[in-house]
Amino acid sequence: MDAPRFHVEEIRFAERDVALRLPFRFGAATVTACPQVYVRARIRFENGRTAEGCAAEMMVPKWFDKNPALTNEQNFEQLRFALRDAREAYLAEDEAQTAWTHFASNYAALQARAKAKGLQALVASYGPALIDRALMDALCLHTGQSFAAAMSANLCGIDVAGSGLADDLAGFGMSGFLASRSPRKSIAARHTVGLADAIDDSDPLPDAPADGLPTTLAAAVQRYGLTHFKLKLCGHTAQDIARLERIARVIDGHAQLVTLDGNEQYADAGDFAVFLDRMLSTPVLWKLAQKTAFVEQPIRRDAALQRDVAALGKRIPLLIDESDATLDAFVQARALGYTGVSSKSCKGFYKSVVNAARCAHWNASEKADRYFLSGEDLTMQAGIGVQQDLALVGWLGLSHVERNGHHYVNGLAAVPEAEQQALLKLHPGLYEPSDSAVRLAICGGQLALSPLATAPGFATGKPGAGISWDAMRSVY
Repeated sequence: MDAPRFHVEEIRFAERDVALRLPFRFGAATVTACPQVYVRARIRFENGRTAEGCAAEMMVPKWFDKNPALTNEQNFEQLRFALRDAREAYLAEDEAQTAWTHFASNYAALQARAKAKGLQALVASYGPALIDRALMDALCLHTGQSFAAAMSANLCGIDVAGSGLADDLAGFGMSGFLASRSPRKSIAARHTVGLADAIDDSDPLPDAPADGLPTTLAAAVQRYGLTHFKLKLCGHTAQDIARLERIARVIDGHAQLVTLDGNEQYADAGDFAVFLDRMLSTPVLWKLAQKTAFVEQPIRRDAALQRDVAALGKRIPLLIDESDATLDAFVQARALGYTGVSSKSCKGFYKSVVNAARCAHWNASEKADRYFLSGEDLTMQAGIGVQQDLALVGWLGLSHVERNGHHYVNGLAAVPEAEQQALLKLHPGLYEPSDSAVRLAICGGQLALSPLATAPGFATGKPGAGISWDAMRSVY
């Protein structure tokens, strides 16, 4: 069927503050609280009918722009600019367009305006990333389809050949690729171990909350039955090795797969090579090293795509995350020896689809299985944020995804009871009530995706997604 065309009539933003139960330290930043923004969009089809959709995302400071001179509030304002700028662009369109062309026709201009203001490309992507999800939700609800069904049918009208945004995929059978996706019934939760996390009871956190939830890695392994882990690195080899040794002792016997995240903390490939030599030659870390699938963004973004890392990549697969700031970044990274790229909802779900298609295309052309997409998190919270991200990675067929919101935030404890119960009812099996709140259900290290695979909309279930919109502050 032809992709429906529509006008974007209205886009509204609202925020609510999220307080973390445990400090989340990644790289040089430690987050204890930040806003979560919610987007509502109304679209009008050519026959005059309308539909509404929504999306949500945390506004995590010191990730999109890691300039230490900026305050957290300045980081938040950067993201608010990206949202306002994208709204203005989408509302200004004269003609009805497909969901894809709303994104594609504005991509270059939004990137250019952000650059002119001195903003990072990752910041520029934030606005359309949320708005595109809200538009897709409205489109799916209008047709009564789930996200998985709509994507496999290309309801959004993805056409990379006609957009000029991914010329490397010219001739690739995108429609066939989309149709071949089959949503998973479950996915492994790859548990984040942040740099401030307590490993076991020998180093308890000061002021640890008495909320019944795990406050150490050892306790989290027992509570959730974890088998997949993402371990943060600080960029100092001796400290990283010592910490990994302690972690290895806790997860030994449980870990099936491990990933390491450098969060740009190593200055260059040479510095990271020193760490890798130490890790691979440390007897206590042999088992952990054998289970390490890849290392995520070890080198700072201003240097990561400046030097060939093929020699390192042959020793351990390397993935770009912060360096994956533009639609062509993975193509550049591939030429330098990187083989992986992150799927992160804050970068936009279309980027995830395009990069997944690249992996399939390149692997087929090389008759190998070198290139991969990995699902990564930016403290996705229970609610439509985590629902939409899980629907995306589940449809793409990923077997594991980083999840951290269940550990650093006390589920849905901070939202109205009516909203908690609505989400529990809308997505049975995805959530569970425990310790006085509704929260993400992780059983045997797995998350159930069946509720999302069939839910109408982009993993929302109904217009408004069960969210208590009147309990948030309306802004900008």
